[in-house]
Order: sequence, then C-alpha cells, then structure tokens
Amino acid sequence: MKRKLITFCIIIICFLMECTIFHRLSFASIKPNLLIIITSSFGFMRGKKEGLAVGFLSGFLTDVFWGNTLGFYTLLFSVIGYLNGSFRRLFYDDDIKLPIALIAVSELIYGLVTYFCMYLLRGDFAFEAYLRQIIMPELVYTILVTLILYQIILHINKKLEAEEQRSASKFV
Repeated sequence: MKRKLITFCIIIICFLMECTIFHRLSFASIKPNLLIIITSSFGFMRGKKEGLAVGFLSGFLTDVFWGNTLGFYTLLFSVIGYLNGSFRRLFYDDDIKLPIALIAVSELIYGLVTYFCMYLLRGDFAFEAYLRQIIMPELVYTILVTLILYQIILHINKKLEAEEQRSASKFV
C-alpha cells in the first residue's frame, strides 16, 4: 500500500513539475516529457503491471489536462509502460545504458504515434518538419533530463525495494 501511495505521489509531482517548472524551461516550445521518463522507469524497474498502472495514470492526467481525445494518451502511455516492463529481467541498477535507450525509444514511439494519430490522419503530411522540429529536439531534451532525474528515481526504487524486503521478512 505504501509503495502505491509513493508511486502515485511521484507521478503527481512529475506532472506538476511538467506543468509548471519545465513549462518555463522550454526551449523553442520544446519541453522534456517527464511522464515518459516516469512511465518507462517504473516499467523496467518494477515490471509490466506497475508500468501499465503508472502509464495509465500518466496518460489519464495528460488526456484530462492537455488531450483532445479522452483515452488516446492513456492507451499510449499504458502500452509504453507495459512494453518497458518486459525488460525488467535485463535491468541492473548500475547500468544506465539500458534505461537511457528504453526511455529514448519510448519517447520516439510517443512522438511518432502522436504525429501519426494527431496530424497525419488530419492531412498534415509535413513529417520531416515535425521530426526535425519537435520529435528529435524533445527526444534529446528528455534524454538530458533523464540523466538527472533517473538517479532520483533509482534511489526511490531502491528505498521501496528495501522497505518491501523488510516488511516481507516481518511477515514470515
């Protein structure tokens, strides 16, 4: 129960940071996607179910506050969290290459699916411009923020796992 509450608080804090602090730190209207970082990180650190749950909540918040269609971002973030949860067996605390790669791929998938569903289907065929001006800069900015934020998420995950092991040993 405590783990779920902490996870919920982390998502809300990142959402608020994305709305306030990082909104002010945008370069050429490009901001890092903190919710992708959180969804991907919790997915490969905690597994498919937790990645799906975090993705659902992150996507739901995005849909409610910024989305045009209710459910689009919820589904997208849920799938991203679930797919990142598939890599839990490959996750090691000291290796930062896999998390950076997974978050980069998640951000790329997010950008491509958003372009395809929100712009291409409406008749906007300027994919190269969208890729150069939005997808790639947001990908780079998200990776730079990931280098800092990932260390904090990793520390929180270690604390949660230690708490779970202590409570499990008390139970037995």
